[in-house]
Amino acid sequence: MMHLATPLGDEVLSLRAGDQVTLSGTIYTARDEAHLRMMKEGIPFDPRGAVVYHCGPVVQESRLVVAGPTTSARMNALTGFLIDAGVRALIGKGGMGPEVVRQLRGRAVYLALTGGCAALAAARMNLSGVYFEDLGMAEAVWVIEADHLPLTVGIDAHGGDLFETVREKAKTQFHKRFNTR
Repeated sequence: MMHLATPLGDEVLSLRAGDQVTLSGTIYTARDEAHLRMMKEGIPFDPRGAVVYHCGPVVQESRLVVAGPTTSARMNALTGFLIDAGVRALIGKGGMGPEVVRQLRGRAVYLALTGGCAALAAARMNLSGVYFEDLGMAEAVWVIEADHLPLTVGIDAHGGDLFETVREKAKTQFHKRFNTR
């Protein structure tokens, strides 16, 4: 298992879909509205080597209560500018589309956190700031310090896509089992 620390560099280029990693350092939450705001007003943090977490955490009294991943595919059309700016990793659940797989090639990775692990994730995180707080709790860009957050490489910088591999295997098994081909 490889341990990653932010800001990330070329070490992410050696990762392969399916690899297990841990991540420590600063990460930034961002969902749909935050992506749209950043596209319009600019990225409020240094994107070089940064990690963007598709997450709408629950925050109470300046601490994270839960911080589970949201469905990343919603951000497919909103991701390219972050990768172009130097973001090295995205974190979420469910994978992303072929356009994002292409955008990540040679530059960045997509790291998966299992859905339903919001309390586990929050136990490995502390808040250290917020941008766009006017967007509300779920949509604001929260600055989080992660400590050995366990993740799986879902999409690597070589075009390997764990989610697509699983989809293809499931489709093959379905057709085999139900004789649909």
